[in-house]
Parts: sequence; C-alpha cells; structure tokens
Amino acid sequence: MSVPSLHSLPLRAGIGLRSRHYADVLAAAEEGTAPAWVEVHPQNYFGAGGPPHRWLTAIAAQRPLSFHSVGLSIGSAAGVDRDELEALAALCGRYAPAMVSDHLSWSHTPHERFPDLLPIPYTHAALAHFADEVGRVQDRLGRAILIENPSRYLAYAASDWDEVDFLHELCRRSGCGLLLDINNVEVSAFNLGLDPLPWLDAFDPAVVGEIHVAGHAVKDDGMGGTIAIDDHGSPVGVRCWDLLARFLRRAGPRPVLVEWDTDTPDYAALMAEVARADALLAPVDA
Repeated sequence: MSVPSLHSLPLRAGIGLRSRHYADVLAAAEEGTAPAWVEVHPQNYFGAGGPPHRWLTAIAAQRPLSFHSVGLSIGSAAGVDRDELEALAALCGRYAPAMVSDHLSWSHTPHERFPDLLPIPYTHAALAHFADEVGRVQDRLGRAILIENPSRYLAYAASDWDEVDFLHELCRRSGCGLLLDINNVEVSAFNLGLDPLPWLDAFDPAVVGEIHVAGHAVKDDGMGGTIAIDDHGSPVGVRCWDLLARFLRRAGPRPVLVEWDTDTPDYAALMAEVARADALLAPVDA
C-alpha cells in the first residue's frame, strides 16, 4: 500500500495556527525559530480578504501550510458539501498548501448542519460511498488528501470492518492517505474499553502522511462512569507521547502536529510541546 505525495510537509513538528499566535509565529519565522510548518482550518479563511488573509499570506511565505478541513462532510448520505468543496478548491489555488486533510465523518444533511464531526458505520455500503466521495474531492482538488481516524464515544452495534481495516481499504480504493490522530486512538480506546496498543500497531505506516497529538479531558458521564472528551484543551498527555514514540519507532519520522484548539496557551508553552515532539522525531531521523 502506498499513497503519492505523503511527504510534502517537513518531517518535523508543527502547530495548529491560531490568531493569538499570528505575530509570534511570524516573528519567530523571521528569526528562524518558528515551528517547521503550520496547519489551519481552511474554513476560517473562506472570506475574500481581511486581516486573517494578510497574516496567513505572510506566514505562508515563511512556512509550509497544511489545510485541515472540518466542513466537507464527506460521509454524508447526500455526498460531500459542494459549496465547501468549491471554497476549499479556491483556497488551495490561492495558497498551494503542502497537505490537505479531512475526517472520517459527516456533519450535515440536505437541510441541517451539525457543529460536530459525527461517526459513520463501518459497513461495506458506507465504505463504498465514502471512497467515491473522497475520489470526488481529490478529482476537484487535483491531489490526494489525507483522512483522519475519528475520536469515538460510542460504537455502532454492527460493523463489517474494524476501524483500521476500513481505513486501509479506503486508501486502497480511493488513493488517499491517512492522518493518524494518536490522541483519537487513545480517546476512542478509553471510551470503547479497548487496548490502544494493538489498535495503534495495526496502522500501516506506508499510508500515514501526518500525525496529530493533543490533550483531552476525562469527565463524569452522568451515569456513574467517565468519558474521554477530545477537546484539544490541555498539554499532550503522557500516554499520547508514549504512543507517538511507539509508532515512530516502527514507522520512522512523520510530520507531527501539536493540536491545542481550546484554552490556547501562550506561544512559549505551545513551543515547549513542539520541542518535545521534535525530540522524539530526532532519534528516528538520525
């Protein structure tokens, strides 16, 4: 199994770019001390102009960009959101990002939009539909994309595939690659009562083009138990770092993104997380 153009990003750590860090990243880039690359949610830049584009244009001149889409709703029964796809295609034309990704999920019906990335069933029919829609996206963008494994809170009662085999078959059929979110593996394993180690070990490194790590919260579920919430609102957890190190020993270096989307810290705290990821990447890159 192989996917074209998996290594368009530097094999270093990057950050999810947030507006509070625009000036910090640009100043550090001019000094040569910024993260090796940055990732943005393209939906935040669908407007025609204004300050967000001025900042992003300046940063893109210094560092490679990755577009991590949250709005295509590839798994929707009605198919990918055409307006979102056209807006994404236009933004790709404007910035030529090194990588584009979205999620193994859906988030709209013909009449409603939901502010979440909702899971799809791992059935033969869902796989055929999702592969067709990924193909539609890739044909419009003129490039292979990455699809991220989801964070799950419940599992469907019946499935034809386990998650990793479903994702591998999706890559085989559509030509896409995988964005391996290690925090999502940890969150899903906690919520579904599974061991994350064999789950992580099942991922084929040949199709993994990017890795995400993040923090999550564990909260009372209101029924006498606890649930892991994928909130990206804290430092990367110890277990997530350990799982990343485990995968990198087997796979070799990959672009690693530190996600911190809520309760975002100051720039120095975020870069401390980047330094920790780069330290894990250095031995496998030696």
